[in-house]
Amino acid sequence: MRFFMAVAIILASGLSAPVIAQVRAGDIETDPLSVTGGLIAGSVSASGIRSYLGVPFAAPPVRDLRWRPPIPAPAWSGVRQAVAYPPMCPQGMRGPGQNHYFGAEPTSEDCLYVNIWSPPAAPQASPRPVVVWIYGGAFSGGSASMMWARGEHLAEKGVISISLNYRLGALGFMAHPELSTESGRGASGNYGFMDQVAALKWVQDNVAAFGGDPANVTVIGQSAGSMSISALQASPLAAGLFHRAIGLSGNVVGSGATSLRSAQSAEAAGTALQAELGVSSVAEMRRLPADRIVGVRGIRTGPSIDGYFMPRAPREIYEAGEANDVALFIGFTRDEAFSPLSSGDDAAAYEAMVRRTYPEQADEVLLAYPADANWARNARDAARDISLGLSTRDWAAMQATPGRQPAFAYMFSRVHPYSEGVSFIDHDPSTVGAYHAGDIVYWFGNLDAFNAFRTTRDWSAADRALSDTMSSMIVAFASTGDPSVPGASAPRYDPADERLVELGDHVGAIAWPGRDNFRMISTLRAAAPVPVPTAPAPPGGPSANLGPRF
Repeated sequence: MRFFMAVAIILASGLSAPVIAQVRAGDIETDPLSVTGGLIAGSVSASGIRSYLGVPFAAPPVRDLRWRPPIPAPAWSGVRQAVAYPPMCPQGMRGPGQNHYFGAEPTSEDCLYVNIWSPPAAPQASPRPVVVWIYGGAFSGGSASMMWARGEHLAEKGVISISLNYRLGALGFMAHPELSTESGRGASGNYGFMDQVAALKWVQDNVAAFGGDPANVTVIGQSAGSMSISALQASPLAAGLFHRAIGLSGNVVGSGATSLRSAQSAEAAGTALQAELGVSSVAEMRRLPADRIVGVRGIRTGPSIDGYFMPRAPREIYEAGEANDVALFIGFTRDEAFSPLSSGDDAAAYEAMVRRTYPEQADEVLLAYPADANWARNARDAARDISLGLSTRDWAAMQATPGRQPAFAYMFSRVHPYSEGVSFIDHDPSTVGAYHAGDIVYWFGNLDAFNAFRTTRDWSAADRALSDTMSSMIVAFASTGDPSVPGASAPRYDPADERLVELGDHVGAIAWPGRDNFRMISTLRAAAPVPVPTAPAPPGGPSANLGPRF
């Protein structure tokens, strides 16, 4: 009976078929829980995991609430059936030919919801640690419901696992002079960040009802999600809302990291977007359909130093010792980079790129990373060390000061075991290596997400063992503040002895890759801005190392 009721709810809401699969025959309804807004009921799987899907943490940001900070969700009467994944926030759609395709998801501006997974109900001596996932996607894509980061497996290991949606693209980050005036604070933009803050406040107010500990919340994010975490750590609005942080492949504070644009630049982009849409005011922009707005190309509306969520440049906040003091577990994958140096097809092209990018210091770069017979590996290492390697190390170093919580670091180096003959429109299995976002399914224990619609990976026992280790590291860090588990000891970051834990075919502590070159790298000045990719490079060479938009 419960299954058919859930199907009726889903069909009535217009959600797509893949969502229905979450509610399985045999699932039973949970007892109602009281949360902000009213009562909710979820479902209990055969394994005992309790799922509460599509729980609102803020009012739908539609009509006059578009481009405004989130406000509390309206209350409801009766028991809300939290059994269907919420729609993702408006964005470009993914296709089945792409590597990171996990099925179609409905899309709506009414998207500010969380999903919660909790362990089987049992008497607890103390509340459980809480882990909150913030997705990546270049601040223009992603959702809280994608199969690779769902929280059932983490919940099986004893934590409350939560994922949140936040607004994206122009709908989430556009600044505009009119919006700054109407705000009463002289600030606009960063609504997606404010959604994250609102969701974390909801967690503080409600997670105890699920058996969670509001005084022990760990946030975890990848790429733009990890950048979000570093921004939340810098923002006074997020003070006290989380206590530990896991950052996978990105931040906004280290050298070589993506920097936030100025408020003036952000407002200029908003004005340009208005002109491109052919309307005369923000009021008229609020009347346009969302697809018109997210469909505009060539105008970047991203995170900014708005003076409210982000009072000034994040690095200044960190260097002043004003960032929120939380323990860190941060890292990167071996073959990812936000740098053009690995975009060449041969040694000559690599050397030419180095000389074009760093004309005054090219000889130093090429001495450390030669254009020799091993040029492809050297190019990837240079691109990684100059961008994510150095910026992650800087983030750890800024946290690892006397009196502050510790920092730990990792490097993921496992290359996926692709199925023979598999191909993608955005991803070359033969050259991609340990790519940007390739670690997510391991952290969450969701390897089979890649085979949900067609077989793309032939996972081995070694992959499953590595995934078990990595997901256990999340739980250990959330529980104790130290990610070390049997067989995988993570050294605490020490500026005098820079090491991290490698997670791949080899698992164990190693010297931080590139550490002998960081002094030279930190002096590099590019002749032109180094582009930060929001889409993959064409497949076929070592440039194809970022993965699609994540």
